[in-house]
Amino acid sequence: MAKRDYYDILGISKSASAAEIKKAYRKMAVKYHPDKNPDDKAAEEKFKEAAEAYEVLSDPDKKARYDQFGHQAFEGGGGFGGGGMNMDDIFSQFGDIFGGGGGFGGFGGGQRQRVMKGSNLRIRVKLTLEEIATGVEKKVKVKRKKQAKGVTYKTCSVCNGQGQVTRVTNTILGRMQTAAPCNTCGGTGQTIDNRPANSDSQGFVVEEETVSIKIPAGVVDGMQLKVTGKGNAAPGNGISGDLLVAITEETHPTLQREGDNLHYDLYVSLPDAILGSSIEIETVTGKVRLKIEAGVQSGKILRLRGKGIPNVNGYSRGDLLVHINVWTPKTLSKEQKKFFEKMKSDEHFTPKPESSDKSFFEKVKDMFS
Repeated sequence: MAKRDYYDILGISKSASAAEIKKAYRKMAVKYHPDKNPDDKAAEEKFKEAAEAYEVLSDPDKKARYDQFGHQAFEGGGGFGGGGMNMDDIFSQFGDIFGGGGGFGGFGGGQRQRVMKGSNLRIRVKLTLEEIATGVEKKVKVKRKKQAKGVTYKTCSVCNGQGQVTRVTNTILGRMQTAAPCNTCGGTGQTIDNRPANSDSQGFVVEEETVSIKIPAGVVDGMQLKVTGKGNAAPGNGISGDLLVAITEETHPTLQREGDNLHYDLYVSLPDAILGSSIEIETVTGKVRLKIEAGVQSGKILRLRGKGIPNVNGYSRGDLLVHINVWTPKTLSKEQKKFFEKMKSDEHFTPKPESSDKSFFEKVKDMFS
């Protein structure tokens, strides 16, 4: 099932301000909050859907990526939602929206136990233009922390599993209440009960795991994908962090990328330029045969539609622009020199630009228009 547009979910326009985005999310969160809709799975899904939309649109960088690339900007084995989002994750991240604890005052809620999330891991994946053009599934080996076999945890006796302690201080303004992460458990709400000998102080061991990453077609250099739950583990009942995958585009030997379009320099011999020819060239999807018309001029651009890179949103595909360069030989035999000396006065070799033959600056202007 296709994911809904984040702006449609919150009922706002793309030009909405940060305050409008926050207001719209609070409205949706209040409407579908689990305390107000107990045992209502449909309301819970809408609550999660709204939180996912807010998580992206409230972050300027993520919002910019979403506006440019859509949902695929966050894919690659799982986006923000991707099945890895739970209610505790929502409450822990957006507590300010809910007035601090997860409830809205009138709906109960109270203080929810803090759920810890493990640290994220970051890797780089190099892709060829051919892989970017078709999309690819990469299998990479990642060393990540996991809970050791046999490790057990117990509720922290200091914070009673809340992950934070509340302190009341008397000041000249009256009694002030502050909350801070528990120093005993580090904010996890749990301490180690039994730690295997081969594990670290948190009960973790480092293991190598092969992770499959689905990379959509059309990604660009520098784009970051996320594989949910493939980062380091968290203590106790916490959830694992994510694997962040940075895309690096390898340089192609003959093709240059410009957005979704590709550029190719084709060098044509003087006889082929004069008489015409049929030449086979490489593209990102295989070889194609290109017809060179007789009398082709150096600098002419041939456009092969749909032979470029697909847009990461899947809406369109770029073109392959073939730049014709007529190759002039630097050395000639005596017979060849005599032939061209005779042709100096031949009217067929006198330059006669036609109105359809655009100048260099006109071609550059067309490329960027």
